[in-house]
Amino acid sequence: MTEPVSEFKSKSGFKRIVAATGYSIDGFKSAWASEHAFRQELLMVVIGTIIALVLPISSFQKLFLIAVLVLVLIVELINSAIEAVVDRVSLERHPLSKNAKDFGSAAVMLAVMIAVASWAVVLFNRFY
Repeated sequence: MTEPVSEFKSKSGFKRIVAATGYSIDGFKSAWASEHAFRQELLMVVIGTIIALVLPISSFQKLFLIAVLVLVLIVELINSAIEAVVDRVSLERHPLSKNAKDFGSAAVMLAVMIAVASWAVVLFNRFY
C-alpha cells in the first residue's frame, strides 16, 4: 500500500527550490503580519546584527553573535507553527493543546537564554 503524497511534495529539481523559496517568503510575510513576538525578535536581530558588526571582535565572534539571534527567530517560527497547528485542530481548551503551546514557548525561552548568555560571554571576554 502506498502512502498518500501531498500535492506540495510533487515538485522536483529546480521547481521544488523555487516553490520552497516562495513558501518561505509566504511564511516570513505571515509571521510579520500576525506574530507580535516575531516582529519584536526581528527588531532585536537587526539591532544586534548592527552592533555585532561594529564591535571590535573577530569575524567568527560576529558570526556567532548574529547566529544565536537568528536561532531565536528560528525557534519562534517553529513555535508559531506549533500554535497554528494546535489552533487549526481545535480552538477548544485542552491540556494537550496547552502542553504543545507551552513546550514551544519554553523552547523560545531557552533560545533567548542561549543568546543572552552568548552575548554576555563574548562581550565580557572582550571588554573585561
